[in-house]
Amino acid sequence: MKNKELKIERNDDVTLHAYLDLPPNGEPDQYALFAHCFTCSGQIAALKNISRALTSHGFGVVRFDFTGLGKSTGDFSTSGFSANIKDLCEVSDFLGNHYKAPTLIVGHSLGGAAALVAAQKLENIKAVATVGAPASSTHVTHLFDDDLDKIKKDGSAEVNIGGRPFKLTKKFVDDLHDHDVLSNLKELKKPLLIMHSPQDDIVSIDNAAELYKNAFHPKSFVSLDGADHLLKSKKDGKYAGNVIGAWVERYLESSKEERKNPDTDGHHVAAHLQLEDKFTTQIAAGNNAIIADEPETEGGEDNGFSPYELLSAGLAACTSMTIKLYAERKEWKLDEVYVYVDHTKEKNEEGQKQDVFVKKLKFVGDLDDKQIERLTEIAGKCPTHKTLENSSVIRTKTAQ
Repeated sequence: MKNKELKIERNDDVTLHAYLDLPPNGEPDQYALFAHCFTCSGQIAALKNISRALTSHGFGVVRFDFTGLGKSTGDFSTSGFSANIKDLCEVSDFLGNHYKAPTLIVGHSLGGAAALVAAQKLENIKAVATVGAPASSTHVTHLFDDDLDKIKKDGSAEVNIGGRPFKLTKKFVDDLHDHDVLSNLKELKKPLLIMHSPQDDIVSIDNAAELYKNAFHPKSFVSLDGADHLLKSKKDGKYAGNVIGAWVERYLESSKEERKNPDTDGHHVAAHLQLEDKFTTQIAAGNNAIIADEPETEGGEDNGFSPYELLSAGLAACTSMTIKLYAERKEWKLDEVYVYVDHTKEKNEEGQKQDVFVKKLKFVGDLDDKQIERLTEIAGKCPTHKTLENSSVIRTKTAQ
């Protein structure tokens, strides 16, 4: 996932630390703003996985640390829910001034509640998605119930949340009570997607029911069945991101057709890998983009096709296209063609390893045996097949 590190300076000497995750071609179609959960940061796995999925839908995604958390400066103990909302508005303004104003806001847990309130204030936001969000900003107080009396009596207390110490003040707690998320929700009147796990034991799914009941249409609910609150499983985060990306297309005008891909720099294909992403590689060709990776057994994260799977896929695709063109020219009744490819390495007669691709074909249509035999022959005449069978010349240069 290609990204840029951002530092957003506020007028009150607070610096918000953020990352702008970019789609594989480096040129976002739209921008999204991501609000993280209570006491977390923009670096948690769930945000990365959801963000990576959204970038594959053409989004540039900004995930940042709220005031006093992660690498952002400021005093978390006094910031409160109001500061979260202010941070979202500040980051939205920054995007509008330096890139393009975000049209989608996504919030996880308490960040989801903050996103609902901020979305009402931000005219540029056209759609909202929440993941495991509470129906009240005060929901998080159950995490430090035992310390509430001390906070009220002494004005502050050090509390333990998720195994980490945090200093919280009475101002922080009072601020949580000053916001009515459901009342704000009734005024939102923007497309809303609510995602929640029935097994969430931190924020119960009853909260999703309350949010849905108080929201106006268009509103949608998607169950994250089997997921935990933090979406620790990579597949849950990817699923959530892909659902959001597909859902929001209905509500946002796309400029996808007009987009260019500067990262290919005039070449046919460009691949970009950041070392922090293990083997996950963003690949672009023209206006199209895919992800390549290695399986987990090889040290990757299985986010996309492996290099040899891509090679096999190219052979399968070229074969199916060649067969289609031939059948159409002959006006044969071929409705569908399936091409299955397996890749292995076998020893030749000299004992040296060589690559072996085995193709299996399946035809659907009204074809006789001679037609099937001929189409099988044609399968061996596709350009990619010939390239792999013949020796190729590869020249490697260093880009300037």
